[in-house]
Amino acid sequence: MSLVRALDRFFAHEAAGGVLLMLSAALALIVANSGLSSVYHGILDLKFSVLLGGEGLSKPLILWINDGLMAVFFFLIGLELKREMVEGKLKNPRDVMLPGMAALGGMVAPAIVYLAFTWGNPALTGGWAIPAATDIAFAVGVLALLGSRVPAALKVFLLTLAILDDLGAIVIIALFYTAELKIDFLWLSLIPLAGLWWMNYKGLHRIAPIILMGVVLWVLVLKSGVHATLAGVVTAFFVPMTDRYGKSPLHSLEHGLSPYVLFLIVPIFAFANAGVVLQGLTLSDLFAPLPLGIALGLVIGKQAGVFGVTWLVVKAGWASLPHAVTWAHVYGLACLAGIGFTMSLFIGSLSFSDPALMNAVRLGVLAGSAISAIIGFSVLRFTPTAETKHEEPATQPAQ
Repeated sequence: MSLVRALDRFFAHEAAGGVLLMLSAALALIVANSGLSSVYHGILDLKFSVLLGGEGLSKPLILWINDGLMAVFFFLIGLELKREMVEGKLKNPRDVMLPGMAALGGMVAPAIVYLAFTWGNPALTGGWAIPAATDIAFAVGVLALLGSRVPAALKVFLLTLAILDDLGAIVIIALFYTAELKIDFLWLSLIPLAGLWWMNYKGLHRIAPIILMGVVLWVLVLKSGVHATLAGVVTAFFVPMTDRYGKSPLHSLEHGLSPYVLFLIVPIFAFANAGVVLQGLTLSDLFAPLPLGIALGLVIGKQAGVFGVTWLVVKAGWASLPHAVTWAHVYGLACLAGIGFTMSLFIGSLSFSDPALMNAVRLGVLAGSAISAIIGFSVLRFTPTAETKHEEPATQPAQ
């Protein structure tokens, strides 16, 4: 029973998702460089087919994970976004101003840093969005490890920034990572979309029909050439906030789905995508344009974008720092925003199909995310809160 209680405490902790993500990445790294490497890659390359009359979907397992399971991940992000817009942190535009501008700066600056290192190679420039994303679970997990050492307002700031960052990533995927369009499937996708609209309008309280329509939409969007994970976001926005009985299907779905996404889907994605093959790599490989551009985009670009834009917005008088948050806290948060893990690997998989390039992407993402996590944790670990600073002058005369 003590083991069961220990596991309950672990999974209830804010840092649990980030810790599990870290362990999954470490396991992938170990397996990909062990005697099981061929088995690992062989399983990921296995083809699975769902066919009806010879027509349907036939993809390797890695794409079922990246296109299928990640659609569920984006579905959860969509639910969170809708809830925050209707009744949460994104409801009041004034509260969104500072983290919103910081998120924008934190997407533009890393892309500029990446392009500065890859501009001479047209084959690499398509990966400009890889370092622009922040991993919510990882970043919040590192922040949670610090407990009461950081002010509560900083956690809200990071959550809001990361949510808006995810929204930006969704827009980027929709606009820049769409394959050749097949208009007939896009037209067909309007049928389940209309069904979702009608169920939302009527305040349907049953979740199963919404999920069924979402699956149909996912298949049609996938066949259209638009990346299928976007179907998850669209479906989420049509889940009723309140049904005709006054209950919330959205809250129920979000609450029920979160543990499966956080503790199953995201770790599976990490294990399938973080397996950097280190055999034959030298230090010079880390300094090649692709991994170096990604790593420095996450480390330097995120810091410059998030901290720089926050400083400009506050100094311009458009917004003020949250309660008890100092500039040292903002810098530590800007470092944590450089943990790009899940979303960066995902966008990398959309950018490059060449296994060698994807190995370089993994190397850059892991290096940049690890350095960002270490710097961010260290800065925040030794930064006193604003209250502590205010208390010091009052205690000195007594000494």
